[in-house]
Amino acid sequence: MRDEAPWSEVFGRLDDGAEVRRWTLARGGTRLRVLSYGGIVQSLELPDRNGESANVSLCFDTLEPYAAGRSPYFGALIGRFGNRLARGRFTLDGRTYQLPCNNGPNSLHGGDVGFDRRIWEVTPAGPAALTLRLTSEDGDQGYPGTLRVEIDYTLTEDGGFRIDYRAETDAPTVVNLTSHTYFNLAGEGAGTVHDHRLGLEAGHYTPVDATLIPEGPPAPVDGTPFDFRRAKPIGRDLRQAHPQLLRAQGFDHNFVLDKGVTADPERVATVYEPHSGRLMTVATTEPGLQFYSGNFLDGTLAGPSGRVYRQGDALCLETQRFPDSPNRPDFPSTVLRPGETYRSTTVHSFAVR
Repeated sequence: MRDEAPWSEVFGRLDDGAEVRRWTLARGGTRLRVLSYGGIVQSLELPDRNGESANVSLCFDTLEPYAAGRSPYFGALIGRFGNRLARGRFTLDGRTYQLPCNNGPNSLHGGDVGFDRRIWEVTPAGPAALTLRLTSEDGDQGYPGTLRVEIDYTLTEDGGFRIDYRAETDAPTVVNLTSHTYFNLAGEGAGTVHDHRLGLEAGHYTPVDATLIPEGPPAPVDGTPFDFRRAKPIGRDLRQAHPQLLRAQGFDHNFVLDKGVTADPERVATVYEPHSGRLMTVATTEPGLQFYSGNFLDGTLAGPSGRVYRQGDALCLETQRFPDSPNRPDFPSTVLRPGETYRSTTVHSFAVR
């Protein structure tokens, strides 16, 4: 696959006539396609050990399912607040803010119209890079302050996928941005990821209640299905009758990364798919990683392969601050104030073996 300068094409139009474009980047054997709608990673093509490329992200090949709200956040940028907020509310500087409750009793991934359902301004930012910009006005989905967001998508010289997040506000607010790409390193539509070998550098995770809100302090992974400190197949312990697996119908938990918050990205996860030989390494500045094993894919959606997506057909590794952090003073802070800049970086590196 030859390197290409960023280029775009019309992907579709929303009901109000707004144009959605698809941008393509190619470098170092990787090809990335990104939509201006939701900043969505619409495809991520990687070579296998034989040099054959395949899209390794779950997606749709038309705009309509995304725009109609049928996508479970496939490939989307998430904001203002990734993950769940209990009862859709938080208190900041003595004032309580109410958000849309779009996930049972809780607010999920920014509310009814989060950043995943907005059109981003996209501009080329280098030989294989894009800058995405969005302004979220004061009161957007109930959040205080006007938030100005810039996110860089960059393919590195060796074909890695780097995401740099930045945000500034004109009033105190909370921010937790992430990317919700669904990975299947065997290829989109290839079946379950149960034989993918996952390693996580996390000695603790946050147990959840029946609505998937963290309860109690972080718990040690030792002696539980949540111990991925030595890489193992995702499916090995998936069917254990552990109360947390039953509660979430699989893995859908925040892992407390051993390294904590860091100035530069540090390696926190590896995923290896033995049949294709594809290997992905994740490095981040964030202290948490939400590992989701595709529990709620229910056979009602299909991708470009023409195959139906069923439970366990993908995994998500969402680098982030912890769920419900604004309501948990013991968790790393998500508060952003005027004069400060929110910064976060995650790098996906790819290889074969």
